[in-house]
Amino acid sequence: METGTSTSNSGSNSRNDSYEAIKNGSWFNQFRNGCNPWMARYAYGLIFLIANLLAWAARDYGQRALTEVTKFKNCKGGENCLGTEGVLRVSLGCFLFYFVMFLSTLGTSKTHSSRDKWHSGWWSAKLIMWPALTIIPFLLPSTIIRLYGEIAHFGAGVFLLIQLISVISFITWLNECYQSKKDAERCHVHVMLLATTSYTVCIVGLILMYIWYAPDSSCLLNIFFITWTLFLLQLMTSIALHPKVNAGYLTPALMGLYIVFICWCAIRSEPVGESCNRKSAESNRTDWLTIISFVVALLAMVIATFSTGIDSQCFQFKKDANSQGEEVEEKEDDVPYGYGFFHFVFATGAMYFAMLLIGWNTHHPMKKWTIDVGWTSTWVRIVNEWLAVCVYIWMLVAPIILKSRRQRTTET
Repeated sequence: METGTSTSNSGSNSRNDSYEAIKNGSWFNQFRNGCNPWMARYAYGLIFLIANLLAWAARDYGQRALTEVTKFKNCKGGENCLGTEGVLRVSLGCFLFYFVMFLSTLGTSKTHSSRDKWHSGWWSAKLIMWPALTIIPFLLPSTIIRLYGEIAHFGAGVFLLIQLISVISFITWLNECYQSKKDAERCHVHVMLLATTSYTVCIVGLILMYIWYAPDSSCLLNIFFITWTLFLLQLMTSIALHPKVNAGYLTPALMGLYIVFICWCAIRSEPVGESCNRKSAESNRTDWLTIISFVVALLAMVIATFSTGIDSQCFQFKKDANSQGEEVEEKEDDVPYGYGFFHFVFATGAMYFAMLLIGWNTHHPMKKWTIDVGWTSTWVRIVNEWLAVCVYIWMLVAPIILKSRRQRTTET
């Protein structure tokens, strides 16, 4: 029995050692070593990118595939499978694929389990399942597709919320990382430089937005968006530097970068032809710059989905281990990231890319080589900016509020 146990333990240790070697190896080495979770995440990201390209092709160049889609009964000559509905049908197929993967991998905690192998392998089966689930929505009636379009608004909102929490978690982690450095003086200099640079970029960005998107006093809405963003930046900084909070100036500076970027994206999403959007008017024609901007936006969306999907730690409570050795032993054969969470993010990301390609409006025709354009897109971005500030401020003041409540309860 002891021999069998030692053999089993040695086999388990050798498997863990091989997994560690793959994990710490190069990007090419992760692919070359076959079925492993580090290779799988790139494969799922590639599938997601292809789905994005298919949805874009259905919207902008679907007429070329008209002879093929007319074979589907519910396409009615192709009009219900192209344009906006074409995007929604491709998005639904992508959502179904990742939702099935989410249900089948939810709760996976250990490597070398059956669900771990399903997540990391069985690619021949997935190469059949994915195209099949992509075709199925083209067989469904338009009423179901429109219903999915309405549900996708909520799913895309969930994706934005997850991404927001992930960004704030990263900013908080970066701040804690700097504070935990042994060399305090050098760390302080780095924090000062990073925070100063961030605030400078924020101010320059706001000034440029005033010049580009608020050329005269009649542009009241854009002036409000930009001025309110400046106010929110000051508010976050004031709360973070309050003696009771004492969160430092790095996190509000980085959050300032984030909300200024969102504000810029929101104003950029205003429809072409608006008198207060000079940059939008300049991009009314399709040229190489427009195409490059579209490609960059598409890749950024895929990368954001990928990076958010592997960041399941920001939704987990920190574990307090009695000793470092126990913590390492506990995590030795744990999965490197939450598989269920990973696929859930991609499922909501499928809804999100559909909303970007149709401008968050199922009845809104989109111009070729455009993404996330329309007043609905603008307001979604603005609300996302305000929500980001609310979540960040709550994370600053929540410990103080909860602590005061506990003190009152104790005194009572």
